[in-house]
Amino acid sequence: MESSAVFAGLHPTNYLLCPSRNASTLLPLPAAAASSSDRRRFCPPSLKLQKEVPFASWNVQSASPVRCNAILSETYSNETFELADIEWDDLGFGITPTDYMYIMKCTRDGNFSKGELQRFGNIELNPSAGILNYGQGLFEGLKAYRKQDGNILLFRPEENALRMRMGAERMCMPSPTVEQFVEAVKTTVLANKRWVPPSGKGSLYIRPLLMGSGAVLGLAPAPEYTFLIYVSPVGNYFKEGMAPINLVVESELHRATPGGTGGVKTIGNYAAVLKAQTAAKARGYSDVLYLDCVHKRYLEEVSSCNIFVVKGNVISTPAIKGTILPGITRKSIIDVARSQGFQVEERSISVDELLDADEVFCTGTAVVVSPVGSVTYLGERISYVDSGIGVVSQQLYSALTRLQMGLTEDKMNWVVELK
Repeated sequence: MESSAVFAGLHPTNYLLCPSRNASTLLPLPAAAASSSDRRRFCPPSLKLQKEVPFASWNVQSASPVRCNAILSETYSNETFELADIEWDDLGFGITPTDYMYIMKCTRDGNFSKGELQRFGNIELNPSAGILNYGQGLFEGLKAYRKQDGNILLFRPEENALRMRMGAERMCMPSPTVEQFVEAVKTTVLANKRWVPPSGKGSLYIRPLLMGSGAVLGLAPAPEYTFLIYVSPVGNYFKEGMAPINLVVESELHRATPGGTGGVKTIGNYAAVLKAQTAAKARGYSDVLYLDCVHKRYLEEVSSCNIFVVKGNVISTPAIKGTILPGITRKSIIDVARSQGFQVEERSISVDELLDADEVFCTGTAVVVSPVGSVTYLGERISYVDSGIGVVSQQLYSALTRLQMGLTEDKMNWVVELK
């Protein structure tokens, strides 16, 4: 047993004494595992506590009011956890506190230290942190799915890693390597695997963040960076689910400009759309479709989704030219559509073509594929689907989600299975 001095001050109801292969190990109990049955089962034998390394060294507070002089290692057993006790059928797209988050630091030398799991909870930041003062930050989004046999699948995590590295270069930030990123995602998902919904009930949304956490007063890159991952079980992004959504075209406010940061997943891109999106939702629309800021007639993207227009056997989507985020779902849908015999074009698409389309749909990590039921432009409403989902939207949605959930053969080599 470790020295009692290491564990001084720990409240007995917040911690578990768990047997490991070599010794007994004291684990902080997640807030979500408060019941006596959870206390009995939440005890991974190979998760060991490392002593005398304070949480405060990462500037992160434990979710428990008790400060614990320990951090958790990344070693996990293959022990099967029981699923979390929540209403899986009622999942929306919101935050549900889970058990662990992952944190990794980069200091002035530009190298990221070894990452560690910590209890999900609030973080501490210096008031002069680059992320707070100058918006020096990026985020990613990807999902984990549970197969029918209980195993967990990730979808193209290396693409998220590459996109973060591209964004980091634009934002003057160091970034984890692809290997570091993917390993961190795997570690975080496995640590929270009881929160991955049952097959067909949703997914575990994974949010990696990269931010300037070091203090800086004058306008300059931060001297220190934090890479953080947290997760939350989610259902559909839009309240309509897979029912067609209704978009309004915004011609005055713009999401991005040429030469700006519209092509990377920086946090400022999303704050910029809140005004138009809030106004649109107040008028009964699901979201906003933005036009280019130069000609004000070419489609760009929805607030957090890419847009596709269908005419006959041709599927068109705006070309990536620096003002549109290169969505990973977008990229995947293009490949899936071509494999199914559709002609896919990446080009400039005028709003007139949008109004004359046979079908319109959006793509994104959160929505996967979301059919558009109507678009309103300058007060004129154009409807595409009278009842239900468009044929092309349904076909592509089914093909991609079946692949993501392990229900069909992965001929693209996109899926990573966690053991």
